[in-house]
Amino acid sequence: MPDVPWYTPTQADPDAEVHVMASRFETDSLLGALRFFLKAPGIIAQVRKAPGAHGAALRARVLRRTFLTLSAWEDREALQRFAASDPHRASARAAAAYTKEAEFTFWTVRARELPLGWAEAERRLAERKRAH
Repeated sequence: MPDVPWYTPTQADPDAEVHVMASRFETDSLLGALRFFLKAPGIIAQVRKAPGAHGAALRARVLRRTFLTLSAWEDREALQRFAASDPHRASARAAAAYTKEAEFTFWTVRARELPLGWAEAERRLAERKRAH
């Protein structure tokens, strides 16, 4: 799967503060990566309809068994509602069985800074990993 580029479901006011999440998942096997990969289209479709979603992108490296996500939300509650609803909730529970490592980091930006790039997401994930 090629990268899924940044998609903006709802445009935020440029001066609004948005909540950003970056995540990195590594599966324990290629089969796990394929399972993760096969769930991605349903999750992408869910994000595109999620209330409070201001943008999202996916970087899938199936053969490396690594996936990165980057998303921006109206507030943390919007992100939590998305994460707690299906198909994301069911997919996340299933993925726990074949996920070797998962990292998450959160920060805020002004909406005018969207879309965010992968370099910023990877930098913040690396900083978070070094801190723990």
